[in-house]
Amino acid sequence: MADTKTVLVVDDSRMTRMMIRTIIENHHPNWELLEADCGEQALQVCQGKAIDIMTLDVNMPGMNGLELGEEMRKRYPMADISLVTANIQDSIREQAEASAFNFVAKPITEDRIMGYIQAVA
Repeated sequence: MADTKTVLVVDDSRMTRMMIRTIIENHHPNWELLEADCGEQALQVCQGKAIDIMTLDVNMPGMNGLELGEEMRKRYPMADISLVTANIQDSIREQAEASAFNFVAKPITEDRIMGYIQAVA
């Protein structure tokens, strides 16, 4: 995969953002990675950018990942969006599926993140 992608990582946990960033950078050092710690910051960070892939935490202060995903879908209809969350309740999975979001369960592992990235990139 030589082409460059822009990935947005949104999670209120700095450690989770760092882990996802490191995993992706190790496999795709030429990709641009953007980070945000909440939905509102994510909307600001990605202004004027073409976002290809997004990982969104579900449980965040303010706008949750499902709400952010819906807004991002309007702005970036071709982007691939995944909820990356420890909240694996059936209702969350059903909402993710209804919105055509992928689902990656925490805890973050290289296999889970790269499985998702390889499937969509």
